[in-house]
Amino acid sequence: MVRYGGGNNAGHTVVNHLGTFKLHLIPSGIFDPATVNVIGSGVVISPEGLLQELEDLKSRGVSTSKLFISERAHVIMPYHIMLDRLQEEARGDDKIGTTGRGIGPAYADKMNRSGIRMADLLHEETLLNRLRSVLEEKNRLLTKLYGAKPLSLHDTYLRYLDFGHKLADHITDTHPIIMRALEKDMPILLEGAQGSLLDVDYGTYPYVTSSPPGAAGACQGSGIGPTRIDSVIGVYKAYTTRVGQGPFPTEIIEGPDADGLRQIGKPWAEVGTTTGRLRRVGWFDAVMARYAAQINGIDTLAITKLDVLDELPSIKICTGYKLHDAMLEYPPATTAVLDQVEPVYEEMPGWMSPTSEVRRFQDLPEAAQAYVARICQLVGARLGIISVGPDREQTIIASEVF
Repeated sequence: MVRYGGGNNAGHTVVNHLGTFKLHLIPSGIFDPATVNVIGSGVVISPEGLLQELEDLKSRGVSTSKLFISERAHVIMPYHIMLDRLQEEARGDDKIGTTGRGIGPAYADKMNRSGIRMADLLHEETLLNRLRSVLEEKNRLLTKLYGAKPLSLHDTYLRYLDFGHKLADHITDTHPIIMRALEKDMPILLEGAQGSLLDVDYGTYPYVTSSPPGAAGACQGSGIGPTRIDSVIGVYKAYTTRVGQGPFPTEIIEGPDADGLRQIGKPWAEVGTTTGRLRRVGWFDAVMARYAAQINGIDTLAITKLDVLDELPSIKICTGYKLHDAMLEYPPATTAVLDQVEPVYEEMPGWMSPTSEVRRFQDLPEAAQAYVARICQLVGARLGIISVGPDREQTIIASEVF
């Protein structure tokens, strides 16, 4: 299992027989002793955050011996975090809504060829030389532009050298590991972080992340060529959510429908795993969903949280956008225009009955089956999985339905 992009600005909640876990960097396959887990070169890594995750897993009896970290992955440094927060504060009312964990500045340095990689943490002289040249520039930014205190070269160097020592058993060249798996035709799952509409190229720019979270980024961040990909699974909630700033055409601001979708007070309430921020909620947006399927080549859908809709008497699906007198088939590139579109809704009856105990697609209420079928039709992909709750037993495998 390969985590291929993003950083600890992402959060995956995993529920299994050992309990509930919140992962930010480590692939979800870590709970299976037979699975090899790789943090790929496309990830930006907070060593401190990663060590905390490792400690949490070990304290709960989870082995991390099969975790391997690409030596090519870039490191989130303390100045990345400081600059991320200072830049966001300086934006004032035009905040992007970053998590403040240094992700954007780390990717900026990567593209600017001034980043520090995991391999550098294992070589004292390399780390010192790279850090010396980079830190001089970063301290000028911190002090002269933002009036912040400079970082100590000595302290930063020793701290990150220590991180390298603690992670040394995991840091390696992961390319041979992945190539051997491909040669043996072993199943490989590439695990994403953020959603497609946060893609730096195709998302709701500038309210996006700083990496390509889609299928193309999966190839780049894992080192697996695109011709080796067998299937692309799109994970969609049965409704739409968003954390932070940015356009949201189908958003429900308040009222009983918004309260129902947020599931406030329940363990699986719509609260960001990483940030703790209340998620914004809205009706399923088939325009965005179809666009995401197209740019990623999605062939199979995993529809989650269908049970959240159980008590709604009617459910809306956005099937198109209206801009003045024109109908739009695709989301506009400019967020100012996207803010002006009027969603065109198709209303479907709710099923008003619990689905959390259902284990076969054909046993779902007819209205729920019709709703799922309509989503698949609008998105243009076959159904693979439906979840009706957070437990593994509440997963319906439905790949042969449509």
